[in-house]
Amino acid sequence: MEKIVQIPDKVTVTQQGAVLVVKGPKGELRRELRHPQVQIQVEGSQVKVSCSSSRRKMLAMTGTFAAHVRNMTLGVTKGYQARMKVVYSHFPIKVKVEGQKVAVQNFLGERDSRTVDVGQQVKVQATKDEVIITGTDKEAVGQAAGMIERITKVTGFDRRVFQDGIHLTHQASEAA
Repeated sequence: MEKIVQIPDKVTVTQQGAVLVVKGPKGELRRELRHPQVQIQVEGSQVKVSCSSSRRKMLAMTGTFAAHVRNMTLGVTKGYQARMKVVYSHFPIKVKVEGQKVAVQNFLGERDSRTVDVGQQVKVQATKDEVIITGTDKEAVGQAAGMIERITKVTGFDRRVFQDGIHLTHQASEAA
């Protein structure tokens, strides 16, 4: 089984052992893609992911590695973006971005702020009613969105009634 991923003109892909390095106009991504039965070869403007076995798990692993390469090339050319909506009914939630930390203040009237470290790979922009997360790594953007959503989860109350929080409205997709 063999999957071929086409590489755009502005992107260069190099292989350093099991680590694949993808460089493009928006930055550089590194990822270790290692499996004993899956081989990755960079040939000109394409990456060839192949395996000698025809077992279902190996075919799935081949497809997974090809999808990782596609996501990396898309990330360094266009980037990824996730949108979140700030929802509150009584206590106005304030979202502040301080470097790599996102602080949620006045959530359900709490005096302490809830903070989360989103990492260096993403940039967070916060307005009054929306949070936008951008970055080149699809997994890092999705992880940051999940962490922000998790710190505003209401526990012990009916979620259908207490809908306050920061909710994901658009998953990590291509940045416009």
